[in-house]
Amino acid sequence: MTKFGLVVPTYQPILDAGRTAPELVDAAVSAEQLGLDSVWVGDTLARAPLDALTVLAAFAARTSRVTLGTSALLPALRDPVLSANQLLSLDLLSGGRLTVAVGAGFAGRSEPEFAFVGVPWERRRARLDDIVGLWRAAWRGADSFHGEVLHYDSLPSFPAPARPGGPPVWLAAYTPGALSRVGRLYDGWLPYPPDPADYVSGLAKIRSSRPITPALFATVLVEDDPVRGRALLEEYCVTNYGRPADFVQGIQMQVTGSAEEVAARLREYEGAEHVLLRIASTDPKVFDAQLPRLAEVADLLRS
Repeated sequence: MTKFGLVVPTYQPILDAGRTAPELVDAAVSAEQLGLDSVWVGDTLARAPLDALTVLAAFAARTSRVTLGTSALLPALRDPVLSANQLLSLDLLSGGRLTVAVGAGFAGRSEPEFAFVGVPWERRRARLDDIVGLWRAAWRGADSFHGEVLHYDSLPSFPAPARPGGPPVWLAAYTPGALSRVGRLYDGWLPYPPDPADYVSGLAKIRSSRPITPALFATVLVEDDPVRGRALLEEYCVTNYGRPADFVQGIQMQVTGSAEEVAARLREYEGAEHVLLRIASTDPKVFDAQLPRLAEVADLLRS
């Protein structure tokens, strides 16, 4: 059965609109109470965010069932050994509920974030693969790690993870190279292609290599009035990206409409086993009103 999760916004726009940090934790609790399967947070240094792993730790303390995830973590922004310890600690504290979706950054947007922490933008994908490889080495008790970019002659000793091998790690990317790397190196795939046909064909290529968890990142607004829905989606894209909706929708999956229309659009992404739903609004009132509508969409897709 397909699982559905809520992406909880932790960036400056929603904080500027009046949402408090404790209220973000309340949103995760509400998602669990509404029957959703997971809660997720993004990761950036570019929009004055709350720290993703700290927020997930707060989610872990207030929830008991939902998967906790990153959508997506930028591992290059953190020391690899320390982040291995942070993720392992979070997984143990949550009773093995952590899933870590990771990315190498988005060209044209992420370069300043890498500069903030003094990490070269070049070879960012090889660096990402190495960091994930180092995490797994540390989680299985290896005493050293040598990859293409990262080299550690010794590693500290960590507690045993909640699950053998540690938390699953998904790749959030959609390029021909990414499809190959998912099949070889990762446990899941989290893209947001605007064309369902691209999702289906990409998934077929990955599955020819090895089984993985196919996920989907979808930006949605459940609105019965199509004019209002389009206006709110336009407002969201301009606020969040500084670009009109037509431009953003050429890059990522976005949909607005009634619960039935949103569900019908999501059904087109055949093979998706875990759908992450991001509400297309930075207005706390709109966000709160949308939460039960997301649960309605999930119920339609499960039926």
